[in-house]
Amino acid sequence: MRVVLQRVTQARVVVDGKITGEIGPGLVVLIAVGRGDAAVAAGSMAEKIVNLRIFGDEQGKMNRSVLDTGGAILAVSQFTLYGDARGQRRPSFIQAAAPEAGKLLYEEFVKALHGHGVRVETGVFQAHMSVELTNDGPVTILLDSDKTF
Repeated sequence: MRVVLQRVTQARVVVDGKITGEIGPGLVVLIAVGRGDAAVAAGSMAEKIVNLRIFGDEQGKMNRSVLDTGGAILAVSQFTLYGDARGQRRPSFIQAAAPEAGKLLYEEFVKALHGHGVRVETGVFQAHMSVELTNDGPVTILLDSDKTF
């Protein structure tokens, strides 16, 4: 799994003119499922995200997690995180999971986030979405379940 994690003051997803998910302070999690990913990756990635200390404490140091702050998570599927543009001018998405498998693991990931007691909002899998956010910091973190970065 690959994730782009952004600390935000607010965010929302709009599909066909309707808001499908909206949060105040917290995290936007753009998530892609890879071809070889298993359910264990969804659980471990969710655990890592909810406990990642990227929110400021009383001294302004990044020492608090989304759990500590009571923030929410907006989880949005984004298979293009597996886009490989090293070759030609058009990215290859061969490393992304097939839609059926991707949806199952995306839903497993969202379920795992809920299991940690975090409020979770979502986009719509395979829909054309407009993601609006205000990045706080800005703080943007890249995560990969294979630890390639």
